[in-house]
Amino acid sequence: MSHKVGIVGGDGIGPEVISQGLRVIKAAGVKLDTVEYDLGGARYLNDGIVLPDETLDEWRSLDAIYLGAVGAPGVPPGVIERGLLLKMRFQLDLYINQRPFKCDSHDFVVIRENTEGTYAGEGGFLRKGTPHEIATQGSVNTRMGAERCIRHAFELASQRRNHLTLVHKTNVLTFSGDLWQRTFDDVAKDFSAVETAYNHVDAACIYFVQDPQRYDVIVTDNLFGDILTDLGGAVSGGIGLACSANLNPARTGPSMFEPVHGSAPDIAGQNKANPIAAILSGALMLDFLGESDAATRVRAACESCSKVEGSTVEIADAVLAKL
Repeated sequence: MSHKVGIVGGDGIGPEVISQGLRVIKAAGVKLDTVEYDLGGARYLNDGIVLPDETLDEWRSLDAIYLGAVGAPGVPPGVIERGLLLKMRFQLDLYINQRPFKCDSHDFVVIRENTEGTYAGEGGFLRKGTPHEIATQGSVNTRMGAERCIRHAFELASQRRNHLTLVHKTNVLTFSGDLWQRTFDDVAKDFSAVETAYNHVDAACIYFVQDPQRYDVIVTDNLFGDILTDLGGAVSGGIGLACSANLNPARTGPSMFEPVHGSAPDIAGQNKANPIAAILSGALMLDFLGESDAATRVRAACESCSKVEGSTVEIADAVLAKL
């Protein structure tokens, strides 16, 4: 069976690490029918194109998207983030951001709501450019958006160690926090075997550093999830090793898989980037595509090579040797 996958190498080190991820996937025995797309900061600087609607339409027929990294010097802030990454999340309904972490022998997962909150774009300016300028940035939270994210987290926890922690700031964010807490409590009634807990986000930051073993699955909103997952990367070997999945669990369109280390233009083209995050993101894609055996073998090979040093190709060669 072959899976149709869109490849967005992107900018900087993105094409380098994605090419190694594809080598590993092929070696794991999985067949991909790939379609390459030239998108990212370099493309924008070349012709002003970020993410055309016709490309989005093509993507709806794909099984998955495998993305390296996007962002290039000279591109104004927000152009690629909102025009490509967030547009992709909103238009393809990638409402779950799933990030696994491993600290020593303990692993945990953060489930982040991926299409609402402060990233939805609600807000604006009054009297911009004057001494009396006002900027508002609202947080959009719907019962449907919170519930489907929380339900996904409960389902995942029930397949792991039956423990789920809600992270928010209910003592201050008394509207959005209240909606999230009530929804969490309601969904919990359908998962009686799952033990639940709640942490304020500032407390969770402390626990991530001092006691990550308390966590199994965490569910949180878009902004808090963005911050916590970067902290999770830092405490589990570094952001350069962190993988991620942007999921449409309803499968009404493709899901997207990417390392989260950025395009690192300072080392692009030098064969220096560690490809492990891209390879592990490929393993998450294999899980989603139903290739769980191959995904498990890829993760085991990466774990065996976690201390390997060398060039991009040399590290990938070590993974292939273990595979």
